[in-house]
Amino acid sequence: MDKVNQLKIKEGMKVSELIEQFDNSGVLGSGRVARASNILCNMIKDEEMNVFMSLGGPLIPGGMRNIVTNMVREGHVDLIISSGANITHDMLEAFGGNHYRDEGRDDEDLNAEGIGRIADINVGSDDFEIFESEIIKIFEDISSQKPKISIQELLYEVGLRIEDENSFLATAARMKTPIFAPGLIDSMFGLQLWMFSQDHDFTVDAVADMHYLSDIVFNSKKIGGVLLGGGLTKHYTLASTLLIGGLDSAIQITLDRPEAGSLSGAPLQEAKSWSKAKCESTLETVIGDVTVIFPLIYADVLDKL
Repeated sequence: MDKVNQLKIKEGMKVSELIEQFDNSGVLGSGRVARASNILCNMIKDEEMNVFMSLGGPLIPGGMRNIVTNMVREGHVDLIISSGANITHDMLEAFGGNHYRDEGRDDEDLNAEGIGRIADINVGSDDFEIFESEIIKIFEDISSQKPKISIQELLYEVGLRIEDENSFLATAARMKTPIFAPGLIDSMFGLQLWMFSQDHDFTVDAVADMHYLSDIVFNSKKIGGVLLGGGLTKHYTLASTLLIGGLDSAIQITLDRPEAGSLSGAPLQEAKSWSKAKCESTLETVIGDVTVIFPLIYADVLDKL
């Protein structure tokens, strides 16, 4: 048996050296982080593998925007499945808005000042008003050309109309990296889309996405998954590969636990029983905060590539 090596920390260590120490230890959380990093590195290096990434939870307002955008720009991810909220908050920043650190103020006081809170992140209603006015202009332009459109096509067209190099939506459109958002209506983007459709001939067809997504899946020699957070985006990523027997490789980072039986907390090994991950697939689940763990993993991977 391999022994557990004690961690050696030194002044001026690089992130990749720290993860190497995690790998040498090989157990508990540090071992899982190291294995996840190695899996991600191998997925990106494998030219036959398409990497699908799911974005659940408040990752964009939580500081992950530039990381996601860089992964798209560098070709380290081939397809994104996002919550509507992360798309909304990406666009809010693209239109000049910001996310702010909460100062521990009373929520009723925040409400009176038009400020919404996401954990310890604040967002002002003024920025959402700009978002609303800008997205309506984009909807008007798109609907005049394509009155019926799929969600993926809509996000592509929206991305083409955003001028912000830090936007993952804009970068994905220019790189032709498809973005899917099965729960798009459950967001401020979705609310504005519904309101716009009340007096415009504009139909968004969610089922149409499945044709395009299934073509990508069946034309992929291998599929890897980077599942950040849980919920609908995680399941949509897993389920998209069901008809080919599941993912070939995947990592998952989540704060949810498995005891309650929720998909968000389910270990990736469970996906094998549903053929959403192949029986011979390489998988690793890390329990922890995505905004802490994934930047460490990706920094390590960049040093290895």
